Amino acid sequence: MNYLVGLLSVVFFILAITVISKSLKLNKNLSGENESDSALDSHNNTNAVGFLLFWLFGTIAGVWSFLHSQPDFLPEAASAHGVKTDSMFWISMAVVTFAFFITNSLLFFFAFQYRNDKNRKATFYPVNHKLEIIWTIIPAIVMAILVFTGWRTWRDITSQAPSNAVVIEVTGHQFGWYVRYAGNDDSQLGNINYKLIDETNSLGLDFTDKNSFDDFTASELHLPKGVPVLLKIRAQDVLHSVYLPFQRVKMDAVPGMPTKFWFTPTISTDEMRAKLGKKDFNFKLNCTEICGRGHFGMAITVFVDEPADYKKWVMEQKPFLTMNPAYLSKVPENLKAKASKYIPAEPIAADSTAREAVSVK
Repeated sequence: MNYLVGLLSVVFFILAITVISKSLKLNKNLSGENESDSALDSHNNTNAVGFLLFWLFGTIAGVWSFLHSQPDFLPEAASAHGVKTDSMFWISMAVVTFAFFITNSLLFFFAFQYRNDKNRKATFYPVNHKLEIIWTIIPAIVMAILVFTGWRTWRDITSQAPSNAVVIEVTGHQFGWYVRYAGNDDSQLGNINYKLIDETNSLGLDFTDKNSFDDFTASELHLPKGVPVLLKIRAQDVLHSVYLPFQRVKMDAVPGMPTKFWFTPTISTDEMRAKLGKKDFNFKLNCTEICGRGHFGMAITVFVDEPADYKKWVMEQKPFLTMNPAYLSKVPENLKAKASKYIPAEPIAADSTAREAVSVK
């Protein structure tokens, strides 16, 4: 790559010198110091051939750059909708690249074919309505097809999640992510209220809602392979963005405006490790919205488990209320009997270190 950059630098330097030289000669012509017709023809021929050579080497460099960069492309999509979006992307790229190649090939060919010739007279051709209609309608149809395809794909991935979807909440904050799972009993996330946030209850879990009793948090994201997952996305301070590159998931986390994204993971962590040949590989959830000085480190590990392994991991987790029994006092009297079953017989350390320890597999 360094050799290519060096070569291109030399080429552009030579072109710059050539352009300056031409400018000086043009200035002489404007001041009345005309060159001979044979010299002008020689310059025109040189420029015309230069256009063709630039087209040829530019095409070769473009193809080489694409092939050379392939190892750095993302591997196959690890989600069902990712296959569709990848297909849509490459079809769009093929159409745009084809149009770019044809139009620029014609541009350089015309510069060569119709260079100045004193024996040829230009034809005045002011308008051709039929031609204008053709080159307007065809691109319009192609663009409409591409836009409709993209809209349909976006509609599908932002539609209502299937009824059997696993619901997980991801909340961005400077500079990290809180991950909350619906518990093992009701599979529903309880309400949250920012007014209830304190040193321990970082999300503001509302224990007046019985669905909050079995919710638990973790410092990593676990996803079941082959099962729809609905991510409910929030932000506590500034704009963040949830990004799962291998699953082709990206959605902004907007303060005061919850967003969502549902998808179906299709490749487990172990399978991706085998595909990439990297035993220590892990999926990541990153923030792709510059949200402050700590933005670069705003990532958590993502594990895509086989359904049985995911269920086993979920069963091992302890509800937030179990880890912090003092919050039983926040539960209304009519719900305390239901909440009491989550309170352990023996006290469990409620500090943040203990909570993190039981949250990590």
